[in-house]
Amino acid sequence: MKIFTTRQLPDPVLKTLKIEGATVNLWQEKRELTKEEFIENAKDAEGLFVMGGFKITEEIIHALPDLKVISLMSVGYDNVDIKAVTKRGIGVGHTPDVLSQATADTAFLLMLATSRKAFYHHKRILDGNWKFFDPMANVGIDIRNKTLGVFGLGNIGFEMAKLCKNAYGMDVIYHNRSNNEQAEKELGAKKVSFDELLEQSDIISVHANLTPETKEVFNASAFAKMKPNAIFVNAGRGGIHNETDLRAALENETIWGAGLDVTNPEPMDKDNPLLSMPNVSVLPHIGSAVKETREAMLELATRNILAGLKGEKLPACVNPEVYNK
Repeated sequence: MKIFTTRQLPDPVLKTLKIEGATVNLWQEKRELTKEEFIENAKDAEGLFVMGGFKITEEIIHALPDLKVISLMSVGYDNVDIKAVTKRGIGVGHTPDVLSQATADTAFLLMLATSRKAFYHHKRILDGNWKFFDPMANVGIDIRNKTLGVFGLGNIGFEMAKLCKNAYGMDVIYHNRSNNEQAEKELGAKKVSFDELLEQSDIISVHANLTPETKEVFNASAFAKMKPNAIFVNAGRGGIHNETDLRAALENETIWGAGLDVTNPEPMDKDNPLLSMPNVSVLPHIGSAVKETREAMLELATRNILAGLKGEKLPACVNPEVYNK
């Protein structure tokens, strides 16, 4: 069983794979591979252990004749051509559920930090500007008893809604393809149309997958429908918002602030104007970045790849239709 992995793996994971009879080819450099490097390193692989956003395209799939399984260390799978891999009968594993609370915590952090301009005030200290007290300068806004709108109320969105409901007494509305009965029962959440979400929310928190339907759905038109005191939080995928339009909405005071754990493009350039705005908080995609969560993700990703290599059903499969063939 031959595995290619796009990052170094911890010793316990390597030991588990070795015990199971797998040989692992690890990409050693701390940079993303080129397409050519990926194909060269993975040409004999039966399993791919993918960490990071490298695009697994139809071209790459065709170049790997022995491939049986792709294991992603993420919930999102927009970096994989699912149609192409499914056509080949290749299962794709991901890591849902285990990172829901950690990622929701990050969204909550960004919401609160943005509402109090916390990142901006920290920079004031670093720049030597903590001198004169002006009681009404650069104040934040209170988020208690406001309305949270969740775009994509799955496991992560539910955890975010629960935090906001319990900590700040927020009303919860959401926009989904399907109803979330648990959220409606436990949190009093109400399903609304996309336009209603935009118009009624004081905070919009994005937790949807990036799909052709959600790609840049938060654009100039969407921001124009939001409240002028609204905060936009994205802890899903950067491609769900149009960053040029978001910047314009903030500069024009169409909306009040933004908290981003994901950007478009990603990584964000260090000179991006959003980083210098007082009402914007940006983190480098650290949603699941706590030790316990990352270990749980590795454990599930390892189980996924081993199951695929053995011809077994993946514990967490993106494309279960491969088992219907």
